[in-house]
Amino acid sequence: MTAPHGDRVRVAQVIARLNIGGSAIQAITLTQRLGSLGYEALLIRGSEEPYEGSLDDLAEELGVRPLRIARMRREVGVRDLAAFVRLVRELRRFRPDVVHTHAAKAGTLGRLAALVPGRGRPCVTVHTFHGHSLTGYFSPRRAALFLRIERRLAQRTTRLIAVSDEVRDELVALGVAPAERFEVIPVGLDLSRFTVADAERARRGLQLRAALGIPPEARVVTLVARLVPIKRVDRFLAVAQRLAGELDDVWFLVAGDGELRDRLRALPQPARTVWAGFQRDVAAVCFASDVVVLTSDNEGTPVSLIEAQAAGVPVVSTRVGGAAAVVAPGSGALAPADDVEGFARAVRDVLERGSPAADPRAHVLTRFSLDRLVADVDELYRRLLA
Repeated sequence: MTAPHGDRVRVAQVIARLNIGGSAIQAITLTQRLGSLGYEALLIRGSEEPYEGSLDDLAEELGVRPLRIARMRREVGVRDLAAFVRLVRELRRFRPDVVHTHAAKAGTLGRLAALVPGRGRPCVTVHTFHGHSLTGYFSPRRAALFLRIERRLAQRTTRLIAVSDEVRDELVALGVAPAERFEVIPVGLDLSRFTVADAERARRGLQLRAALGIPPEARVVTLVARLVPIKRVDRFLAVAQRLAGELDDVWFLVAGDGELRDRLRALPQPARTVWAGFQRDVAAVCFASDVVVLTSDNEGTPVSLIEAQAAGVPVVSTRVGGAAAVVAPGSGALAPADDVEGFARAVRDVLERGSPAADPRAHVLTRFSLDRLVADVDELYRRLLA
């Protein structure tokens, strides 16, 4: 592939942190796969907080060597100026044809840095909304400020990507940009770890249950999430509290860590609740589960639900963001976010349904494949550069 100046097309992927989550997975895997397509790809990343976990092991496994800007972090602060200056310097050194930013912090600093005049200014800027933090995260005043910033930046961005129709529609409704400025490119993942033979699936699931003290004959309802406010782990505990008194063979598993860990552990705990912390082998968590749930107030495209269904596990989710496009009809269920009793009833129905009417694997394996994501992004870059 040839860039406008004659060399290979250079793409800088920019993300604020490689914490455990879908946006970091996308940035790492895109960087690796674009390199195999002939791009010269660089991943620029910031620093995670200690409680967020890190996907450095995935980057190492895929042979991706990110360039770290230590002062680019999650929280807004004075260190952002130093991060911005360093980012401008690194972009000028790399001279990318495309700057592709991911999520809010990197989207702000990366796109501003790409706008700085001078040698090596990119031809194309692309920003992916893996969701958004414009509602449900901040005070009204702060949210209004961030919305004004997003609107201004959208005017200077070549193309905006939303990971689902629902995310695009929310951003259009908020006035970030008109619908025609957006490209909808769903999440794409390497799901091969979740599609194993039944015997291996059973062995690894039982092995994890034994390690966590969960009986092999139990039914397990699992939440895979960062322990942060927007994930509403307190709602999961409320649902578990209702189910624990009705179904005495059901256990509740929380796989994840985060800033709210101690506060959540201090709440009244439903019977048979296990806190597993971060689990590197998410596939084994799915294999050990009978239902995987999502209780968030806000989401882009929930990766935990895609991975669970790739493992053949039905899911129940709040009706937020792109969840409706992820949950397989006839297998999982959607429930209102503000109805704990309704959510508990949906989980109970899925548990007692037995064999689902539809195989959740068929729903996600092509729709959310990594090959499809890379092809979509490659086509977008070529079109914009042309």
